[in-house]
Amino acid sequence: MALPRWMTIFALFLVSFASVSIGKEHQEEEFSEELLLKPLPDRKVLAHFHFQSTVPPTESYGRHHHLFPKAIHQLVHKFQIRELELSFTQGRWNYERWGGYDPISSNNAKPPGVELWAVFDVPHHQVDASWKNLSHTLSGLFCASINFLESSTTYSAPDWGFRSFSGNLRYGTLPREAVCTENLTPWLKLIPCRDKAGLSLLMDRPSIYRGFYHSQRLHLTSTEYDSTDLSTGIVLEQTLTVVLQPSSPGNSVVYSRGSILQPSWSISSLFGRKVGGKCVLAKSSNVYLQLEGALVSELNNIQKGNEKYNADDLGFEGPWNNPGFELSVSPDRAPLHASRFLMGSGNERGAIAITLKPTKQCKDFQNAPINGDRCSLQVNVFQVVPWYVKVYYHTLQVFVDEQPQSVADAVEKMRVSPSEDKVSPGVMEMVLKLPCGVRSAALTLEFDKGFLHIDEYPPDANQGFDIPSALVSFPDFQASVNFLEDASSKESPLLSKLQERTRVLSYTEVLLVPLTTPDFSMPYNVITITCTVFALYFGSLLNVLRRRVGEEERFLKSKAVKKNGQLPSLLSKLYAKLRGRAWEPSQSSSTSSSIVSSKLLFKVVLVAGIAAGWQYYYG
Repeated sequence: MALPRWMTIFALFLVSFASVSIGKEHQEEEFSEELLLKPLPDRKVLAHFHFQSTVPPTESYGRHHHLFPKAIHQLVHKFQIRELELSFTQGRWNYERWGGYDPISSNNAKPPGVELWAVFDVPHHQVDASWKNLSHTLSGLFCASINFLESSTTYSAPDWGFRSFSGNLRYGTLPREAVCTENLTPWLKLIPCRDKAGLSLLMDRPSIYRGFYHSQRLHLTSTEYDSTDLSTGIVLEQTLTVVLQPSSPGNSVVYSRGSILQPSWSISSLFGRKVGGKCVLAKSSNVYLQLEGALVSELNNIQKGNEKYNADDLGFEGPWNNPGFELSVSPDRAPLHASRFLMGSGNERGAIAITLKPTKQCKDFQNAPINGDRCSLQVNVFQVVPWYVKVYYHTLQVFVDEQPQSVADAVEKMRVSPSEDKVSPGVMEMVLKLPCGVRSAALTLEFDKGFLHIDEYPPDANQGFDIPSALVSFPDFQASVNFLEDASSKESPLLSKLQERTRVLSYTEVLLVPLTTPDFSMPYNVITITCTVFALYFGSLLNVLRRRVGEEERFLKSKAVKKNGQLPSLLSKLYAKLRGRAWEPSQSSSTSSSIVSSKLLFKVVLVAGIAAGWQYYYG
C-alpha cells in the first residue's frame, strides 16, 4: 500500500531532523580548567592557570551558547577575526633564572604592559578600520587604555618577522600601561564559574599581585570564516602565569635541589585559599606538578625514609608515585640570550644595541642545521620604534665575536619600514645567519631624537619615552615537553599544548629614551605674573573711576564735626559777626580734597605707565 505524498514528506523531515540532532549531540560546548605548578631554581614557584572554552561553528551549532562568553562570540563575528592575542603583564620574565626555552616561557612570557595582535579575515583596505574598532571594543571590555592603539603611530603591520600572516596582521604595544585588578575582573567574567568555584577561586588579588611576575593572556582562534576548516569553531584560551615566593612556615621540611634548598609550600600557602571543588560546568579540572626526574626520585627516597611525613607534610598536594608528574624537557634549547640597551648621551642623538650571547646551558650547537659545509644559526629580530626616534637604518653595524662584519655576510634577509613623523612608527624585520661557534654577537643602529609639540607630551614627560620590547626568535629551535606514557596527557588541553612544538622566542627589555622636554613651569609663571599685573591695573582703574570725591569730602567733614563738636564753629561764626565780615568755613577740607585729588592722579599715571611698559617689553 503506497503512502500518501504528505506522509512521505513528513517522514523525510523527521529523518533529516533526527540526523541533524544526532550531529549536534557530537558538537557541544566544552570548558576545561587546569593548573600547572613548577618549582623554580631561585626558590620561587611558577603557577600557570589554563582555561579553555570551545564552541562549534555557528552554521552547525547556532548563536545561542551556554558556556562560551557571548561578548567574545560577538567580537569574532563583528570584526571577522581569525586569530587574536591580548596580554596584560606586570614585571619582566627572568629568562636566565626561570628558563626561556620551554613552551610556557615561549608562549606566556610577555613584554611589560599591554600587547595586542590580531589577524582579520577582511579585505586589505578594511584591516586598519577593523583594528581601530577592535581596540576601542577591547578597551571597554577590559577597562584598559587599549584605545590608544587606534592611532597609526602606535601599531604596525609586520610582514614575516612576527607571524606568517602577511597583510591582514596588526601589532601594537603599550609598555607603560599599568595592570591592576580592574583588568583581571572582566577577564574572570569570561570564565563560566568566574572566581566563585573551581581553580579560579585561588585567584586571590593580593596573592597574585604581590608576585614577581604576573601575566594574564587571552588567545583566540576562529575558523568561522575559513571555508577549508569548519570543524573547530572558536577556541578561547585564557592563561594566567604568576611567579610567587612561597612563605615557608617554621616547621616546614625543605629538600635540596643541587646546592639550593627549596622551601616547602602548599596551594593554600601560595594563594591564601583552598579549592573546595571543581567548577561544575568544567569537563575536566586538573592540577599538575612539574618536577625533574632526579627531584622525583629524591622525594620518593625521602618519603620512604621518613614514613611519618606524608604528602601533606611535605607541602605538595598530590601523589608522588604517579608517573604522570615526571616530566622531561625536550633537548632542543635556545642558543643565545638576547639583551638590548641604549648608547650615547645627550638629547640629540644616540644608538640602539642588541647583544646575543650563548647561554650557560648550551655549550655547543651540534643540533644546529648545517647548510653545506658551514654550520649556521638563524636568528630573527623584530623591532618597532616610535616615530619620534628617527632610526637611520643605513647605519646598521654587525659585530660577531667583537669583530665587525659585513652586513651582506651576516644579514640574510631584511625588511625596513621607516617611520613617518606623526603618522607611523618604524619597523625592522631581520634574519641573521651566525656561525654555530659564535661567542657573542651585537647589532647597533644610530638614531636622532625628534621634537614633539607641547600637546603631545604625556603628563610624566620627564620620566622619558618608551621603546617597545624587541622580539628575538630562533626558528630552527623548537620547545616542547615530553611526557611519560599516560592517557591523561592526551585528554588534557594544557598538556597537549605543552607537547606541541613551538618556536623558541624571547622579548628584550623596554628602553627608556629621554627626549628634549620643555620647562612646563614657565607657562605657569607667565600666567601668574600676567594675572597679577592685570589685577593691579584693572583694580586700581576701577577704584579711580568708581570713587566719588564729593561724597568722601562731606563724609570727612561731618566726621570731623562730630568729633570736635559744635562749639568751634559757633565761636567762629560769632567772631565773624562781631567783626562785620562774612563767615567762611575752614580751608582744611579743601586742602584735604586737593591732596586726595593729587593722590588719585598719581595712581592713575603710575598704573598707566606700568601697563605701557609691560606692553612695550612683553607685548
